[in-house]
Amino acid sequence: MPTTTFSKAHKTLLALALASGLAGAHPAFAQGVIKLGFVGALSGQSAKSGEAITRGLEVAIDEINAKGGVLGKTLVLVKRDDESNPAKGQIAARELIQNEKVAAIFGGIDSPVAMAIVPIVNKEKVPYIGTWAAATPITRNGANPNYVFRVSAVDQLVDTALINYAMKTYGAKKPGFMLINNPWGESNNKGLTSAVADSKIASAGSEKFEDKDVDMTPQLSRLKAAGADSIILVANAGPGAQVMKSLGRMNWNVPVISHWGISGGRFPELAGDMSQKVVFVQTYSFFGKQSDIGKKTFDLLAKKYSDIKSASDIVPPVGYANAIDAMHLTALAMAAGGGTSGDQIREGFYKIGEYKGLIKTYRKPFSEQNHDALTAGDYVMVAYEGSQIVPVK
Repeated sequence: MPTTTFSKAHKTLLALALASGLAGAHPAFAQGVIKLGFVGALSGQSAKSGEAITRGLEVAIDEINAKGGVLGKTLVLVKRDDESNPAKGQIAARELIQNEKVAAIFGGIDSPVAMAIVPIVNKEKVPYIGTWAAATPITRNGANPNYVFRVSAVDQLVDTALINYAMKTYGAKKPGFMLINNPWGESNNKGLTSAVADSKIASAGSEKFEDKDVDMTPQLSRLKAAGADSIILVANAGPGAQVMKSLGRMNWNVPVISHWGISGGRFPELAGDMSQKVVFVQTYSFFGKQSDIGKKTFDLLAKKYSDIKSASDIVPPVGYANAIDAMHLTALAMAAGGGTSGDQIREGFYKIGEYKGLIKTYRKPFSEQNHDALTAGDYVMVAYEGSQIVPVK
């Protein structure tokens, strides 16, 4: 059986949980298993994100189950496709809660879907753990108690990182924003506007586009006329590719710095050569020197999935890495909380001390005031080389 990346504290918590027997049992505890749900894009243009997250969750579950599971029970993943549709995401979440009796739900790439699910999980008291969607209000949703946690980027922090990178790398003084017209785009509009103000530079303006738009030339032309010296892009793979193709048609060679949505689908295929002209953010890269946990994780992935033969096959890395750490942290929370009820898991997240994960070593990652495990220092800038996602040198 594969060895695990559990820290000593992790093992201790699981041992205590085993000793606690069936205290605080939840329906998901039945038949010797704990069911955990995943709602994400398993089809459509963002299906690559769903595959990456699923694989990350599954390889982490294998590690945990190889050491006896959690509370003496085997973890089982139940997947549902939201098709990047908020209404379908809500249906999937309700079905997982009511019919499958899952102990917790992991989320996917789309912020609008996550934000649609948030009121449901808070009402039902079922923890929701975001692994990709970055809209700030997902975790900072005003609920008390709040059952939503995240091991992923946060728009408010990413936006500052994107503006700082544009200034430092390209000398940007007047960035323009190209934003998808949905709650994720609105979240970033607020964050970028604030980041520009804090940096004491000007903005060339904010332009929006729809998911199905195929020509963004009018919006880009307005930004160019306003003097934009860089473009901050917020979109998933499909519309993001159309932005880049429109830039190509305009022959406007302006730096493009993007959020990570473009890495969740077939962006290189859809954008063609223009895909190579974007720098974007991730939380992890399997390229370069790896920690012992990184090496072990790669070996586990390669053993489980025959198509993974090198770092270039782990695409997008953010989906794998976030999901792996999120699952291990959730297992720790169940162990620390002593059960699988929503309140036990929520309290368990606050009790996690230190965990040596793939992305970083987490130290008290969650508190009543903070439900986001990653910080501004946990981002790396990357770019496409062909279809590979590699760190920017």
